[in-house]
Amino acid sequence: MTTFSADLSIPLGALVFWMLVLTGKHILCDFLLQTRWMALGKDAPKGWAMPLLVHCAIHGVVTTLGLLVLAPQFWFLGLVDFGIHLGVDRAKGYCVATFRLTGQDAWFWWLLGIDQAIHHLTDFGLAVLLAANR
Repeated sequence: MTTFSADLSIPLGALVFWMLVLTGKHILCDFLLQTRWMALGKDAPKGWAMPLLVHCAIHGVVTTLGLLVLAPQFWFLGLVDFGIHLGVDRAKGYCVATFRLTGQDAWFWWLLGIDQAIHHLTDFGLAVLLAANR
């Protein structure tokens, strides 16, 4: 019988460090550096591409810069962060635009929560990778 083993040793201190770094980066990019133009524009039925690309580029650049300082061999994870953020935010924006959701709709908040959860799971996955390879 084959069994699944989850025996993976990751230094807890490194994992906590990377989670704090990536969570801080997420707060910075998703809330402090995201303008109204980006936040509303990326969910619009038309003209969403530029606000979405600028927002996701900010995530990618800040992640890359942070990694260049803290773990330069993993600089390319900024591109991964950019790509995942682009896909997640586009999916949310497509749903918001298609179903004409606003802050008055419960589904809008469900989508926002799912969007944020996926971003945090992405950060967790990156933190695991970084902590395991430090």
